[in-house]
Parts: sequence; structure tokens; C-alpha cells
Amino acid sequence: MKKLVTLAVAAILLSTTAFAVKIGGVNLPDTLKAGESTLVLNGAGLRKKLWIKVYAGGLYLSHKTNNQNQIINADEPMAVRMHFIHDGIAPKKLIDAWDEGFEAATNDNVAPIQMQIDKFNATFKVEVHEGDVYDLIYVPQEGVSVYFNGKKIDTITGLAFKKALFGIWLCDDPADSGLKEGMLNQ
Repeated sequence: MKKLVTLAVAAILLSTTAFAVKIGGVNLPDTLKAGESTLVLNGAGLRKKLWIKVYAGGLYLSHKTNNQNQIINADEPMAVRMHFIHDGIAPKKLIDAWDEGFEAATNDNVAPIQMQIDKFNATFKVEVHEGDVYDLIYVPQEGVSVYFNGKKIDTITGLAFKKALFGIWLCDDPADSGLKEGMLNQ
């Protein structure tokens, strides 16, 4: 009887930590916290560079939608989780990719948010390894907080910066169109 109770308790505990999607061998949770809000996984996909799987990315929103412009422009809690699959990515490669993404998301008009971009890029100081996780969590009136493996690194303020950041994945010229489709659950 004791064994049966132990198994029942274990089953309950495991069910409360369920994962919404497994992509690229990585489990992405079905929810994330953004301040006081609980966000749901809107969709997920793989970021690929040529044939290399770089990371599994998940977009988390207050409510599901596939309207890219609504997501980009919304001043409401949201997040992106990047769970790295590829091992050994140097900070400079990450920063170069971010810079390309910001240029595409702003139609080459990064000047108004350049200070925020510089502050954001400064959070990428260590080489990324397989299993590392970056969470980029936006909370209105606070900004985008950058977390690395669960530890908060910094917060970058401004709605214009948030729009450009989420635009990297969701704009008309995204960094990876397959990842965009996955995040929008299309």
C-alpha cells in the first residue's frame, strides 16, 4: 500500500511539471512567469543557421495569437525562451546576430534605441553551451529582463526596444522564417 501511495504522489508531481512541447530534443515548459503574470506557450520552433540547430525557441504570451503585428506592438507581458542545442557559441557571434536582427526589425533604423541595444548586447558575456537557457521577459513599465540559466543579468527599458526585440523573430524579415512560423503556431 505504501508503494502504491508513493507512486500516486510521484505521478501527481510529474503531471504538474508537464512540458508543452519537445523540439530539437529540448523540452519547453507550457508556461513562464513575467512579473505577476503567467504566460502560456504560444508556439515554438528551431533557430537554424545553415544546417545547424542553434536553439529551440518558444514565444510566451498572456493569450495565444498568431497576429505578428499585435504581438510586436503590444504593451503587455511576454517572453521568449531560447534553449541552446548547439555548443560553444562565442558572445561576439551572438551579438553580431542580435545586431543583424535589430537592423531587420527596425528597417535599418536602430539609432533611436542604440543605447538600449548596447546595454542588451553587454549582457552576452559568456560562451553559450548546449543546455544553456536565455529568457527574455518583458513586463510593462519595467522593460525586458535578460535571464541566463535562471539568473537575472539586467533589464533594458523602453517599449520601442521591446518592439524591436520581439520583431527580430516576428517581423516581415525575421532571423529565421521557420522559427517565426513555429512561434506563431502556423
